[in-house]
Amino acid sequence: MAAFMRSMGCRPLASEVKAIFMTGKQNPCIDLKRYVRALRRRPVKVLYPENEAEKRIEKKQHDVGVVDQRSERQQTYVAKKSGTESSIKHKQKAEFVKSDFRREPKQDAKATTKKPSVVGELEGLRYEKVFPGDKRLARAVSVARSRKFREQQGKVLLEGKRLICDALSAGAIPQILFFSTVERLRELPLDKLRRASLVKVKFEDIKIWSDLVTPQGVMAIFSRPDASRLVFPQVQSVPLYLICDNVRDPGNAGTILRSAAAAGCHSVLLTKGCVDVWEPKVLRAAMGAHFRVPIIPNLDWEVIPNYLPTTVTVHLADNCSGMEVDGDGESYGPPKKAGDYGWVSSRPNSKNMQYEEYDTEYESDSDEEGGRPKLSLPTVESQLYHANWVQSHTALVIGGETHGLSLEALELAERTDGQRLTVPMVSGVDSLNSAMAASILLFEGRRQLALLAGQSKEKARTKMP
Repeated sequence: MAAFMRSMGCRPLASEVKAIFMTGKQNPCIDLKRYVRALRRRPVKVLYPENEAEKRIEKKQHDVGVVDQRSERQQTYVAKKSGTESSIKHKQKAEFVKSDFRREPKQDAKATTKKPSVVGELEGLRYEKVFPGDKRLARAVSVARSRKFREQQGKVLLEGKRLICDALSAGAIPQILFFSTVERLRELPLDKLRRASLVKVKFEDIKIWSDLVTPQGVMAIFSRPDASRLVFPQVQSVPLYLICDNVRDPGNAGTILRSAAAAGCHSVLLTKGCVDVWEPKVLRAAMGAHFRVPIIPNLDWEVIPNYLPTTVTVHLADNCSGMEVDGDGESYGPPKKAGDYGWVSSRPNSKNMQYEEYDTEYESDSDEEGGRPKLSLPTVESQLYHANWVQSHTALVIGGETHGLSLEALELAERTDGQRLTVPMVSGVDSLNSAMAASILLFEGRRQLALLAGQSKEKARTKMP
C-alpha cells in the first residue's frame, strides 16, 4: 500500500516539473529560481541566469578569502598565546596588534568618575573631607586593634582628646588624625599636627569604630612610641622600679600602669607573656600613664637586670594571703609552703619548664625509692608589707592573678636578697586583685623611700658643723 501511494504521488509532481522546463524553453525571460528537491531529499543543483551565476561565483571567492584571513589571524593569536612568537614574522605581529582580536576592556563611566575629597583649611592646616565609601578609617582601626599588625607596621590607635594631647606632649609622632567637627580639631595643639594627615569624617563613622560608650569624636593613628625617644614630664620620681610578670588582664595592666605613674616610679618593665600595653583597653585603663612613665615591654628575664641598677633589691608581691590575721589585726600562722598561697605558678609556663613545688612531706623521697625528685624553690623570706623593706634602689615584681609569679622572678629575688611582701587579710578571703595589691605596695614603697630620704638629710644636717 505504501509503495502504491508513493508511486501515485510522484506522477503529478513529475508532470508539473516537466511543464515548468518546457515553459522555460519556450519563454527564456522567465526567471527559473525554483528550488527542486527529490523525494529522497537529495539536493539538486540550482539553476541561475548567466549574469547572476557570475556574481555568485565572485562573492563565493571573496568569502573564501575572508575566511582564510580570519583563520590566519586565529593561528597567529594561538601561536602568540602558546609562547611561539619567535616563529611569527614581524609583519604578522604588527597585523595581529591591529586586528580585531585585541579589544580594550570597557570601563564603567560611574567607576572612573570618582568623587574627589573636599579640602578645607584651619589656621594654616589643610584637611580633607572623605567621600562616601572611604575605607581609610576602617582599615586604620582594624590594623590598630590587631596586636600582630601593630607590631609589624609599628602603629597604635589613640582615642580621645586627653590621650592624644598627652601623646603629642611626650613627642609621639602622629600619622593620621580623624575628627568629626572643626571644634574638636581646635581643642588639639595644632602646631604639633603639621606632619599628620587630617581627615574630617562623620561622627557616625567614629561611633561605629570607637570602643567608648560616648565617643569624643577624635581618633588618631600614631607611630608606635619608643620610651627612649619620648619626653616625660619632670615629676618627683623615686628609685622604685616595677616589674610585671604574666599580667594578662588588660584592665589590671592599665590600672597598674596608672598606679605606677601616680607613685612616681622610675620605670615599668613587662616580661614576655604580659598583655600588649598598646591595646585599646589598656590605654583606656591607664589614662595617659604610657606618656608619664617609661614603659619597656616584651622583655626576657635574662635582660631585665640590664634595666635595673646593680645595687637594686627585688621584692615579690604575694598575690594571695600569705598570713592570716586575728581579730586584733595581728598576723599568725606562717605558710607551710609557697604553692599554698599562689605566689608560684603551678601551671606550665610558655617555655615548658618542668618544675614542682617544694614540699617537706616528700623530702625523703628519692630516685632509689621510685619517687620523683623534688625541685627546691628559691628561698625567699616573707614579711608584712608595712615593715621596712625599701633600699636605695628597689624593684617590685607583680604577678598575674591566673598564672602567678614565674620561677625566674623567685631566682632574681633570691640573688638580690629580696623578700616576699604580704598584705594581711581576714580569713576566708583568698587574695587581692593584682592591680589593688600593686597600688598598696607601690605607695607604701614611696612612703618608705620618702622617710629614708628624710632621715639621710637629717643625718647630713647633724654632721654639719
